[in-house]
Amino acid sequence: MQNIVVTGGSGKAGRAVLRELHEHGYRVKNVDIEASRDPDAADLIVDLADLGQTWEALRGADAVVHLAAVPAPNILTDAETFRINTLSTYHVFSVAVEMGLERVVWASSETLLGLPFDRHDPAYAPIDEQHPLWPEFHYALAKLAGETLADQFARWSGIPFISLRYSNVMEGHDYARFAGFQDDPAMRAWNLWGYVDARDVAQCTRLALEADVTGHEPFIVAAADTCMDRTNDELMAAVYPNTEHRANGRGAHETLLSIDKAKAVLGYRPAYTWRDHR
Repeated sequence: MQNIVVTGGSGKAGRAVLRELHEHGYRVKNVDIEASRDPDAADLIVDLADLGQTWEALRGADAVVHLAAVPAPNILTDAETFRINTLSTYHVFSVAVEMGLERVVWASSETLLGLPFDRHDPAYAPIDEQHPLWPEFHYALAKLAGETLADQFARWSGIPFISLRYSNVMEGHDYARFAGFQDDPAMRAWNLWGYVDARDVAQCTRLALEADVTGHEPFIVAAADTCMDRTNDELMAAVYPNTEHRANGRGAHETLLSIDKAKAVLGYRPAYTWRDHR
């Protein structure tokens, strides 16, 4: 599995994934609606909402990493966000199966888990892959549709599909903002104070291409710690006092978006923390 198409490689996570795969000897092509910032990158400008263009984009690939999407709610209308993200994901998945690719890895989202917890408090913390799926807006609903598609395409084809539920992706320059979170525990409670460095996203994405996985498997991908100086006990008591906090054996600042499954199955070991940027 040497020829990898990365859709959305011009974005924040995508740039790191392209770099990681290239450094580990993969032949990589970036497929995006806009070119990357790297003048040496192998870019193909494609609208994945068009089925014919998707066929051309994936031709010659051994596997696909599908990151392309409207990246957040409130950029476009709800209906347009849902249409683009769901249709492009369907096209990538269906073409991958028709072409007999060896694996599909794609960007699902932490938002499936109930973020920003306005309607429901978390069922428990740390949240893991067994937590109820509570998409609260159309962007998250499209990610749920994508995971449902992955379930069925994996069942039909026998091709492994891996859904990576990335937390809030950060680059080095983003960490200067973290000092502003510390006074108000509610400010970042919307995703249980989670984040993930783009370089750790890239590591986990590569491992998802390489791991011994069958069927469709989802994984939460987050940093090893929270974005706060306050302990998890303090944070949970302040914002979610009625939520069960399963703290046994966990560090005071260990992520509340559990990465235990990604560690055990993929070998994921996040290496980057905001605490190194103070």
